[in-house]
Amino acid sequence: MPIYEYQCQACGHAHEALQKLNAEPLTVCPACSQPELMKKISAAGFRLKGSGWYETDFKSGAKKNVAGEASAPAAAAPSCPGGGCTKSH
Repeated sequence: MPIYEYQCQACGHAHEALQKLNAEPLTVCPACSQPELMKKISAAGFRLKGSGWYETDFKSGAKKNVAGEASAPAAAAPSCPGGGCTKSH
């Protein structure tokens, strides 16, 4: 069940309510008892990112972005004997 945020237009009281998706929105403020409670629009409190279960189990093909695949291999970089090169590669 999602948590919805409400704010009273009369007194400014902020309120959170755990409700079913098909439940009617609350209208009466629990602080001042006025019928001025309005549902707020807000973002989710978390984001799925990184190389966890979502990345490895639910994405396929080119959509996968598993950690470690994006970095270039160290062997691909040119190396110079002694550590100092003067010519460009």
